[in-house]
Amino acid sequence: MRLTRVSYTVRATEKQALRWNRAAEGEGHRSVGTWLAEAADRHLDDVRRAGRPIPLGWRRGRYDVTLATGKLTNVLGMVSQPFAYFRGADDRQNYLSNYYTLVYLSTDKIIATLRTAKQVRALASELAAALLRGELLDAGTVVGRHLRECV
Repeated sequence: MRLTRVSYTVRATEKQALRWNRAAEGEGHRSVGTWLAEAADRHLDDVRRAGRPIPLGWRRGRYDVTLATGKLTNVLGMVSQPFAYFRGADDRQNYLSNYYTLVYLSTDKIIATLRTAKQVRALASELAAALLRGELLDAGTVVGRHLRECV
């Protein structure tokens, strides 16, 4: 398996740069970049272990969904693997609707329909954390709580 490398540019104040250099040297890293990468990974591991919702990056995109009517259709919405959501109820996409529907992309199945996009994104973040912990099968209680809170 071949690894793909990605690089990032990080801006820092002079004070931050000095602290980061000292920390990187103290922990035996060859560069601040490798130290920052390890620090970011440790932070994400702590977030995951704490069970806190994982922030997801959403982008516009098209995807397939099986509607409540049983029809498989392609919709335009917001995507953040492995989830997506569209404006409309579970039976059809409707840009004028007051509802948003969350979809699990691996199965093209609808998870829940909620009142706001913010609630859908919060549910997806909680489910992403459960998915990483291997608890997706027990996620029904999380969905139920979000459904009760949106009423």
